[in-house]
Amino acid sequence: LAQRISSINAMSAICEATGADVGEVAHAIGTDSRIGPKFLQASVGFGGSCFQKDVLNLVYLCEVLHLPEVAAYWQQVVDINDFQRRRFSNRIIASLFNTVTDKRIAILGFAFKKDTADTRESSSIFVCQHLIDEGAQVVIYDPKVRESSMRRDLDMVCSDAEKVTRLVTVAEDAYSAVQGAHALVVCTEWDEFKDLDFRRIYDSMLKPSFAFDGRLILNHDQLRSIGFQVEVIGQASHQRASSGWSLSE
Repeated sequence: LAQRISSINAMSAICEATGADVGEVAHAIGTDSRIGPKFLQASVGFGGSCFQKDVLNLVYLCEVLHLPEVAAYWQQVVDINDFQRRRFSNRIIASLFNTVTDKRIAILGFAFKKDTADTRESSSIFVCQHLIDEGAQVVIYDPKVRESSMRRDLDMVCSDAEKVTRLVTVAEDAYSAVQGAHALVVCTEWDEFKDLDFRRIYDSMLKPSFAFDGRLILNHDQLRSIGFQVEVIGQASHQRASSGWSLSE
């Protein structure tokens, strides 16, 4: 399963570079009965207690058995997951005019998946880490994860605990998280995020207002019609697409 997720996430990078849509690519791949459509949803990356641990155990086993090529193959599953997280974070920074220092970034979702408070290996942790390292004011909202869990996880990955204390705020709801923000970032596919009043959110944010969908759950056309600058995993940057960029260039 981890291999499938990293495979479609690798395809999402190609789609962003060429102007293709990873959703259309995933649908086409999934129609092949030998492959099927499950676990072909591109995202900011997989998390949870099992996937990375189990794959790394397989890597270790291959190394013990003196199979370095096989070990390297499975290591790439984890490496692509790390690459996807960093790539998404870099896209946020690049879209916000190559700096997020002192900019307010609303992170929607901290659990590794919806309907749980489990944050183990959550991609949101590592996206937040990268933004904190760049000096962003990170405001996090998750409907189930406790603030103590968020701060514990961030303290573990960030080298400067004082920076976490200074730059991280935990909001009680999505609307307070996005108040005065430069950007909102969907990191967990909570159903409630699909039903937010995005006109209200847009009106409360600084302009230009950016929306980054790391889980492919939002109505992107609707957001753009409201006025958001929308950036989506597995799709070319809207600014670049609007400029007429193509692979032939």
